[in-house]
Amino acid sequence: MSTADLGLPVDVPSTALFTDRYELTMLQAALKSGAAHRRSVFEAFTRRLPEGRRYGVVAGTGRVLDAVENFRFDTPVLDYLEREGVVDAETLEWLAGYRFRGDIWGYPEGEVYFPGSPILRVEGTFAEAVLLETVVLSILNHDSAIAAAASRMAVAAGGRPLMEMGARRTHELAAVAASRAAYIGGFASSSNLAAGFRYGLPTIGTSAHAFTLLHDTERDAFTAQVESLGRTTTLLVDTYDVAAAVRTAVDVAGTDLGAVRIDSGDLLLLAHRVRQQLDDLGAKDTRIVVTSDLDEYAIASLAAAPVDAYGVGTSLVTGSGHPTCAMVYKLVARATSDDPRAPLLPVAKKSLGGKTSIGGRKWAARRLDEDGIAEAEVIGSGPVPPDLTDHQLLAHLVHNGEIIGREPLDTARTRHLTARAGLPLSATQLSRGEPVLPTEFA
Repeated sequence: MSTADLGLPVDVPSTALFTDRYELTMLQAALKSGAAHRRSVFEAFTRRLPEGRRYGVVAGTGRVLDAVENFRFDTPVLDYLEREGVVDAETLEWLAGYRFRGDIWGYPEGEVYFPGSPILRVEGTFAEAVLLETVVLSILNHDSAIAAAASRMAVAAGGRPLMEMGARRTHELAAVAASRAAYIGGFASSSNLAAGFRYGLPTIGTSAHAFTLLHDTERDAFTAQVESLGRTTTLLVDTYDVAAAVRTAVDVAGTDLGAVRIDSGDLLLLAHRVRQQLDDLGAKDTRIVVTSDLDEYAIASLAAAPVDAYGVGTSLVTGSGHPTCAMVYKLVARATSDDPRAPLLPVAKKSLGGKTSIGGRKWAARRLDEDGIAEAEVIGSGPVPPDLTDHQLLAHLVHNGEIIGREPLDTARTRHLTARAGLPLSATQLSRGEPVLPTEFA
């Protein structure tokens, strides 16, 4: 299945240089030592969740698959590497024919994860698998951080729609990825047209304060917007005086005005006042949208307010204080020789200071209690216990270099709702705490 099969209108460009130089210098040295072709297993995981987070959310897997598929060293890239003396001629020749021909397993996108979870497992020769480290971590660390923040905000919103509006608060390409990750985490729409174009996300947006300021009066601005976009549009009512703007908005658009947006001030107080005013004017179905530097805590504080939807920008696209998930990509097993039949040997770095890892090719499963609620994340490298066979988490994403794990974005979004609902209730608390599930190593 290609991006075209999912209706995506554009392809990912070459991702070959989305990497660190030492990946290529390691490759060169391994080719010379003869170890480059040993069968190897790498795993992406995190040793801890960001402080205060109860669970992580897997996002970016679909983008990883695109990156793997488009990891190609074309002539301009090879010329650059040669000109800069990054690698020698033998390595350049090997890179010219590079294609990932191994297997990738991973937690499906939208699934939750915990410390030690083997979120992605990459199997192939050392040479072909080590090159993917940087781009894999770049995508998973960013997208999973955004999705986790989005999930917390969705919980705080209690079913009210969330709109992603953070494009102007981050790098232009990161903004598109953030919109995608936010949708997986529970947001309903995005202001980012590039995200709508690329991933088919619903997009929203009507006007900013500049549109009101452009016109001689607020009435002129509202009239122009309603005549252009219809009575179901959303009018921004906090440019001057909110109460006066609401009166003008209903007078111009009528009682079937779609919504009003409040972008500043005491949102809790204003929401109550505006709701009462709209009701008194007969606009009982006109919705109230609030924006203005919201995060999950501000959204939670508005739970009792008559708010119909939230627009979130800065806090979302920066991971609400945690812009990365601290995922790492480690070699956990390698063959004893370059013979394809050679047995795998577990390997692990020995380190102090919390950077230890556990060797071995791992499986992961989630143990449930008698009510079907998750009670532990179980990870092992031996046989899977019979009682966990039906609860394994890793899905086959790439087989012999062929992408087999692509899926519609709505599938990942729905999966996240299901996964989050299967966690203990304390997972939805916004107060600081430990991961909601313990990680057990079998």
